[in-house]
Amino acid sequence: MASSNESTGQAPFSWGRTSALAVAIALHSFAFLLLVAPMAPPKSQEKEKEKIVQVDFIEPPPPPPPPPPPPPEPPKAPPPKIIQQVKPPPTPPPPAPPPPAVDEASTNAIPAPPPAPPAPPAPPADIAPSENLSYRQRNPPKYPPQAVRQRHEGTVVLLVLVGVDGSPKDIKVDQSSGFRELDRAAEDAARNWRFNPGKRGGQAVEGYARVPVTFNLNQL
Repeated sequence: MASSNESTGQAPFSWGRTSALAVAIALHSFAFLLLVAPMAPPKSQEKEKEKIVQVDFIEPPPPPPPPPPPPPEPPKAPPPKIIQQVKPPPTPPPPAPPPPAVDEASTNAIPAPPPAPPAPPAPPADIAPSENLSYRQRNPPKYPPQAVRQRHEGTVVLLVLVGVDGSPKDIKVDQSSGFRELDRAAEDAARNWRFNPGKRGGQAVEGYARVPVTFNLNQL
């Protein structure tokens, strides 16, 4: 007697086929779950957020205020005025008193009066400093070549502070010649000159002397 499957024309039930079909369905379901699940876990996103560094820009402090301007220079004091002392004339001695009238008989008995004492010497006068001309002749100023080419002439008046030893301690141009090269040549020459120091009460003192220096092309 044949089975019912054979009479109906269907294949008989197989466990192996059923197991393979179940495994295939399980694999498809697992693959579907992987597609639906997120690509990266939430922990990795949190780690990426932690790597972001927030930078706050702080404005630089304002620049310091500029320093105050320097105080103005005090005005320079003008050079002292030179007062030339005029030597007073010597005091004439007082006239000698006339000899007393004495009788000829008594001339041998009364001695003659002593002579009058000489007049005291006059006090030493103040002398202003002056230039020693021998040093100027020994070291004359050099005529600048530029002034010779441009035919420059003129007179420079120097104001020289003369020390007690006669050396120039300070030299200034009191009156310019109108040409800078002539003024400079006069100053350079005066540094090698010697002067006669001024005297006050018979003692040498410092003082100013005015020295004119003339530049003339005819004297070359």
